[in-house]
Amino acid sequence: MSSPLRLLQLNDIRIVGRLTRDPELRFTASGTPVCHFDLAVNRRYKDTKSGEWKDDTSFIPVVVWREAAQRCGDRLKKGSPVYAEGRLKSRSWETKDGQKRSGLEVEARAVQFLEKAEGGASAPSGEDEPALGAAPSEGGSETAPATEEVPF
Repeated sequence: MSSPLRLLQLNDIRIVGRLTRDPELRFTASGTPVCHFDLAVNRRYKDTKSGEWKDDTSFIPVVVWREAAQRCGDRLKKGSPVYAEGRLKSRSWETKDGQKRSGLEVEARAVQFLEKAEGGASAPSGEDEPALGAAPSEGGSETAPATEEVPF
């Protein structure tokens, strides 16, 4: 007989990248804003055979909900640098021709804009306002968590 083993469940992600295209802001049937965008995240490494520096780019889909989604849709554009934190979420869908697909996306609970808004004044601290937003939860809580300043 085996003993029960309790494993720590951890699903936390933090990424910094640039938007690959303009964000898509939509609204659910109940009127909740949801914003989708993809971040390009680079990893630079030196090829051991050639000695040349190379880039390995990953394209990460991100979804943001509620007020933060509205701010992201209003302020971000292709090429905008962004810090996002949240959790990985798997989803499945069916294509128009009936094929089943699945993938992972970041469900962001906090997004930090890493450049100043065009033509806008910055926050008193000299940093841009973060776009905070909790993802929808089964408990129905819609409070946004506090965020720390990003050190870059």
